[in-house]
Amino acid sequence: MGTHDPREDIKFVEEEFDYWFKQILGREWQKLSRDIEKKSTKLADEITTRFSGLGVKDNDVHEVLQSLGLLNKKPTGWDDSDITKFAQMLRKKTKPMLIAANKADLCKDLDITNEIHKNREIVNCSAETELILKKAAKANLIDYIPGNEKFVINKNVDISPQQKDALKLVENILSKLNSTGIETVLNSAVFRVLKLIVVFPVEDETKLSNKDGQVLPDAKLLPENATAKDLAETIHQDIAKGFLHAIDAKTKQRIGADHQLKNGDVIKIVSSLSRR
Repeated sequence: MGTHDPREDIKFVEEEFDYWFKQILGREWQKLSRDIEKKSTKLADEITTRFSGLGVKDNDVHEVLQSLGLLNKKPTGWDDSDITKFAQMLRKKTKPMLIAANKADLCKDLDITNEIHKNREIVNCSAETELILKKAAKANLIDYIPGNEKFVINKNVDISPQQKDALKLVENILSKLNSTGIETVLNSAVFRVLKLIVVFPVEDETKLSNKDGQVLPDAKLLPENATAKDLAETIHQDIAKGFLHAIDAKTKQRIGADHQLKNGDVIKIVSSLSRR
């Protein structure tokens, strides 16, 4: 940001991704569409296969086809506009974007980011300020928790005039942006845009620890509809293969493989097989 208009960059990146999706779909589209009609295969299945390398699911493709009214339209009847609209909507659905407006503190005001925020996910931030704060905290000059709006200068520490000036500048930036924005960007990407949940696997459900006594030693990011069996697979394939049941450490209840997990769950997996 600064003197350059970031809307131009945003538009460029979005169009490049949309064009990439269109190329994947449009490549040999005429042959593909004829084959679909001749073989009587499902349109959604064939398109999903084209995008399988990008992690696109069949339900994503089906929802976009339905939304655009293309489910009942013969593939050979699709025109360039149909392919373009489909590619754009599929990209938005499966590859959502979050804009980190780095160096937003250099803007005279935040009107431009507020305008962008009307129809896009955007977070004002300053990576340089976050770095300064973390270095100062590591040197025990300040007390700072990432994401906080303020920091506290520790007592009985020697701070040079240059360091005082730097921290004063940081205070001004925090006042303008409300925080460095870095934690907000990460949390927004994980929880709001990607819609993931955090689950904590443990080996001892009473102490909430692993076998070495470390409390909540790990955290797994999973889709919102993830199950106990899905959690087991993220730990180790053998544990998932031998899955017997799981235990919710908060409720002390035994749960099955298809039990849907919630954000913040602490889970013990009981398996007939251990990691190799």
